[in-house]
Amino acid sequence: MYVQRLWLRHVRSHTEVELELSPGVNLFEGPNGVGKTNLVESIAFIGSLRSFRGAPTEALVQAGAAAATIRAEVVEDGRVHLFESELPARGRVRVQVNRNRLQRRRDLLEVVQTTVFGPDDLELVKGGPGLRRALLDDAVVQVRPADELVVGDWERALRQRNSFLKQAGPAAARRGLDEAGAATLEVWDAKAVELGGAIHELRRRMVERLSPFVADAYDRVAGRPSEVRLRLVPGWSGGDLASALVSARPDDLRRGVSTVGPHRDELLVELDGLAARTHSSQGEQRCLALALRLGVHQFVTEARDAPPILILDDVFSELDGDRSRALVGALPAGQTFVTSAVGAPDGVRPDAVFRLDHDGGVVRAE
Repeated sequence: MYVQRLWLRHVRSHTEVELELSPGVNLFEGPNGVGKTNLVESIAFIGSLRSFRGAPTEALVQAGAAAATIRAEVVEDGRVHLFESELPARGRVRVQVNRNRLQRRRDLLEVVQTTVFGPDDLELVKGGPGLRRALLDDAVVQVRPADELVVGDWERALRQRNSFLKQAGPAAARRGLDEAGAATLEVWDAKAVELGGAIHELRRRMVERLSPFVADAYDRVAGRPSEVRLRLVPGWSGGDLASALVSARPDDLRRGVSTVGPHRDELLVELDGLAARTHSSQGEQRCLALALRLGVHQFVTEARDAPPILILDDVFSELDGDRSRALVGALPAGQTFVTSAVGAPDGVRPDAVFRLDHDGGVVRAE
């Protein structure tokens, strides 16, 4: 899969852009602040319908504009698909694929997928467990888009259970629930057990299958053999999830939130037998973060027999020459986008170079 043409209108700093892209390596170069990340953010949006910066969708709309437009031609298995999206400054995003309104994001994932390496990826190792859970859930859905339904159903069930707990309030923790309230909570507990158990099992299986890919990627990026271990710790203790929910019920009612469940799952990353989050150096943590992204990318490539579109946003500025070359050498073939303020990074041989300037221009170099 690859993006062969891209049109942007009023997307962040870009008023009007039209690009013909290479199916190989595309380099966006220019000084800081000219919108290189804005371009690759738009490309990533095609496959995810969200900003990889974690920004709300309306933040992609150029200041003063009523809406932004992202259009692209995506080639997948020899067929050209037209992606069109309108992002209003206020209101719902509208997306069409081949002139038909997109009903479900998982339908889009059958056409286009992306992997993003960014300068903030160090937080995958140093940051909180939510980032690592999201990494696993994204990998699950990339390999089998239909599993997005499980992820979405679990998130809705959790919100509904939390809403009930909040409405019941601390008074219910002191006096106990009445008959109707107890019956309602039993329904939400049953849903939480069914869907929470399903999402935890998907994550557990993903960790099991993904671990050797991450370990291999770390050895290649770090340039030395090491023992990398991934381990999924359930977000509850003391037996199965059903029992844990019953035991936690008084605390849940008092706090108005679900205190146990897969939303508390923790992906532990260990290097040479020690927790990487607390015991690894920053250089080791950076290599582990790259290995997590690269491991997912390689696993999805093998599972789907096609590499996702790869985005490397200012990654090489954080790496020395040896690690840059190791990262490039470890990447499977496929369409790649690289941003750089100083030309092609060490080991990168671009098929197309686009130069950006402070006036908003994007010009393909001959």
